[in-house]
Amino acid sequence: MSRLTHQEILNWLRETDPAMLEKLFAQADEVRRTHVGDEVHLRGLIEISNHCVRQCHYCGLRAARTQPRYRMTHDEVLACVHQAELLGFGSVVLQGGEDFGITADWMARVIRAIKAETELAVTLSLGERLPHELLSWREAGADRYLLRFETSDPALYAAIHPLRGATPSDRVGQLRLMREMGYEIGSGVMAGIPGQTYEMLARDIELFEELDLDMVGIGPFLAHPETPLGANDVVTAGSDQVPSNEWMVLKTVALTRIVCPEANLPATTALATINTVDGREHGLESGGNVFMPILTPSPYREMYQIYPGKACIDEDATQCNTCMRGRIDRLGRLVGEGPGGRFTRKTQQREQTRNADARWKPTAEPVKKVSPELNVLQ
Repeated sequence: MSRLTHQEILNWLRETDPAMLEKLFAQADEVRRTHVGDEVHLRGLIEISNHCVRQCHYCGLRAARTQPRYRMTHDEVLACVHQAELLGFGSVVLQGGEDFGITADWMARVIRAIKAETELAVTLSLGERLPHELLSWREAGADRYLLRFETSDPALYAAIHPLRGATPSDRVGQLRLMREMGYEIGSGVMAGIPGQTYEMLARDIELFEELDLDMVGIGPFLAHPETPLGANDVVTAGSDQVPSNEWMVLKTVALTRIVCPEANLPATTALATINTVDGREHGLESGGNVFMPILTPSPYREMYQIYPGKACIDEDATQCNTCMRGRIDRLGRLVGEGPGGRFTRKTQQREQTRNADARWKPTAEPVKKVSPELNVLQ
């Protein structure tokens, strides 16, 4: 398959003809089938803390917002992890605000416990952290780290993410550092940020390809109403403003699948929030291959409100699991087994190829045996 040019990506992002978009979605679905297969992997999402030191202008967890806060205990996290294993998930995602009350040592102990007690892969999504913390978590056994750069445009990023201290954010730099540490790295963006143009979003997709991301999460921009960007009078990019709707998210997912054919792409909770009926199914049909059922227990689940109207907020883990598996089955797809990481999948594919070669391909020469006495070939 030939590489998409910048102009082709831009043209697809602007495309509105449903017939043309169905061709795009079908192409992305075929790329998905060829490169990652029909399995849909379930990642159990555990929202371990809603504390956050950041003041992001759209997020309901922002530090300035008055709301009940929580931080799960070691035992509470492990209880959710064991539930994930009982439900047949292959991995868990430990997500939280940028909370330095979650210390490097505490998190490392949790990771080691998960690895000692289960076969699950561990993904972390805890914001921007110091290099020694990231390394200690990797050494404890964390497999993946998810850090959305939200937008690759520096001015737009600065407009929605106030500085924490005097040091500017460098999320792309952190992603590259974590790749060197041995993490599978994941990132993503929001479609429809006020001020986001089609040109910016096209560059985001190209950055996914440049970084060769292992995971990419894409959702609509959804601002909490009690934040600066939750107002009705925010400044936009006018006629060039990217809309925050299902079509735009699906186009971005499809294009991401084409430029990052091996990546794991979730049909996100945010997508399900703007289309509660079949948003997740549309995400899978446009190139997605991951669902992330929420395992966060009540009352914490209701307190992790990044944006309002969040899907699945009134379900428990068992209900969410049953719902997800039913949606996968109705699409004729399979529930994935095992950790389902990009590295794991490539290793399994190599093993399958080797096994197939050993079974079916004749040996070109007779097998030679080593005589232990002579230590020479006979």
